[in-house]
Amino acid sequence: MYARIIVAVDIAERAQAHALLENAKTLLDAGGEIRLVHVLEDVPGYLLANLPPDLTERRRAEAMVELRAMIDPSQDIRITPDLRHGAASGQIIQAAEDSGADLIMIASHKPGFRDYLIGSTAGRVIRHAGCSVLVKR
Repeated sequence: MYARIIVAVDIAERAQAHALLENAKTLLDAGGEIRLVHVLEDVPGYLLANLPPDLTERRRAEAMVELRAMIDPSQDIRITPDLRHGAASGQIIQAAEDSGADLIMIASHKPGFRDYLIGSTAGRVIRHAGCSVLVKR
């Protein structure tokens, strides 16, 4: 069905991420590729002064370990971890453009009041993506 799928995951929500990845595997064409994307949002500058100087590198290393742990090497499916920095929705869309993806899969939560004011990541991806988007709740 799809040759290149972006699976946007939050590594803090492991069960949800694994479920999303398993769904993606069922939608992938033979010989296709899944790009497992996690975005580390930037820490505001006013907080950086009070944090250890190596925090960014530690966060990056830990996130990459978590992403790689989600990939089962015994399966004959090409899954590439992709760790990005910045605003989640923009980086997810950019990952799709960079890889020529024909589907973005993203999980969503039940919207709260905050989402109505600034919008959810999934909502922004839906509105601005140049390919199909599947949202799993």
